[in-house]
Amino acid sequence: MHGIGNDFVVVDAVRNVWTHDASTVSQKVNDRRFGIGGNGLILIEKGASAPFKMRMFNPDGSEPEMCGNGIRCVARFIHDEGLSAENPIAIETGAGILSLQVMDGGTVRVDMGKERHLRRDIPMAGDPAMTSVGFEIEAAGRRLRAVAVNMGNPHCIVFVDDVSSVPLDEWGPAIECHEMFPNRTNVHFMQVISPTELRMRTWERGAGATLACGTGACAVGVAAELSGVAGNDVLIHLPGGDLRVEIAEDRTVFMTGSASYVYKGEFEV
Repeated sequence: MHGIGNDFVVVDAVRNVWTHDASTVSQKVNDRRFGIGGNGLILIEKGASAPFKMRMFNPDGSEPEMCGNGIRCVARFIHDEGLSAENPIAIETGAGILSLQVMDGGTVRVDMGKERHLRRDIPMAGDPAMTSVGFEIEAAGRRLRAVAVNMGNPHCIVFVDDVSSVPLDEWGPAIECHEMFPNRTNVHFMQVISPTELRMRTWERGAGATLACGTGACAVGVAAELSGVAGNDVLIHLPGGDLRVEIAEDRTVFMTGSASYVYKGEFEV
């Protein structure tokens, strides 16, 4: 399945018993030359605190807290396969329990929870009680203006005039592994088109350059709003497609976007 180009190998571990090491399998199936190919392996399991649980593993075998594009795919799969008659659907993640509404045409609206932007929340170096809005970071021989946001996982958003001119393979890993972020971070480059429209490119922690990042788009929307360059309802253009991000008064963030099937099959592990 894929969410605007962010593609996943999705496994139904609710009706099928999963006995494999997910980290090892993820590295194998996400290899685009010797496996299926994808930005991650997703397991849909029975939850402990909600009816369902999502676990996602990056191509390098690491397990992030959450994946915004991936969880839309999970919600659509649960809905279409009749695993639940509930809509919205509650899904447990490493970032907490999220509520997802499956809409017509395969679109899914996600209550992503509240954004956080103190340094201790990211986490990032420096005074833990200090804001992570409007700092400078030195990476790849440049000093860049940035905002960090936690949307269940860490994100560093860098302001640029033109995202197409960013050397992603150079700046991305330099910031992802910067000493400022002890747990590493997802990296996004943001261009402001208007107060209601943004453009972004992404370097994901553990996955590299990707066509889309749902939690990242939410973080970009929050960073633009906190910095006063955009409002609380924005359309964000990613290389793989568009996402709408809304920020409520209580700082809850809502993301709306598509979730699509590519094919179904079996893979020998």
